[in-house]
Amino acid sequence: MAATEFNKPPPLPPYPEMIVAALEALKEPSGSNKTSITKYIESKYGDLPAGHSQLLSHHLNRMKESGELVFWKNNYSIPDPNAPPRRGRGRPPKPKDSLPAAVAAPLAPPRPRGRPPKDPSGPKQVKPKVSAGSGRPRGRPRKMAKPTGGLGGLAEATASAAGSGRPRGRPPKVKAPLTEVSVEN
Repeated sequence: MAATEFNKPPPLPPYPEMIVAALEALKEPSGSNKTSITKYIESKYGDLPAGHSQLLSHHLNRMKESGELVFWKNNYSIPDPNAPPRRGRGRPPKPKDSLPAAVAAPLAPPRPRGRPPKDPSGPKQVKPKVSAGSGRPRGRPRKMAKPTGGLGGLAEATASAAGSGRPRGRPPKVKAPLTEVSVEN
């Protein structure tokens, strides 16, 4: 049992320490990406646990959210205390007002929402009716009466087909009369 204790590799330092050491050793000006950090940790500490990529991602995200690391253009770097904060794409945030709200000029109360109510004592305005101007009534025109004149064979043919008493559309299906089938013995 004593032999197994001597063959054990030394325990790994915590992941945040390994990440900071990798970033300081790599010294890339724009920061280091996840693969370069992984390669450095593998070369320095040798065998890594089975879930190393998940552990590294987890600790990088935690350090990024806590402010220990800055993530910019897929690279991680240690934040410079003198550098201004980097902005992403999009509209810049509004500048903060330097005057407190109590010192600023008092504002009128906000207007209520919706349409203001009608004034019952006010003058009533009657809108004059605007005509279409053409003199014709609005809407679909009335059906014209059937022509009674003799305009030729075309008008008579259409009139005879329309007034023949046959309804429009497909005729209903005719049911065949039931015939009894006699069974002979």
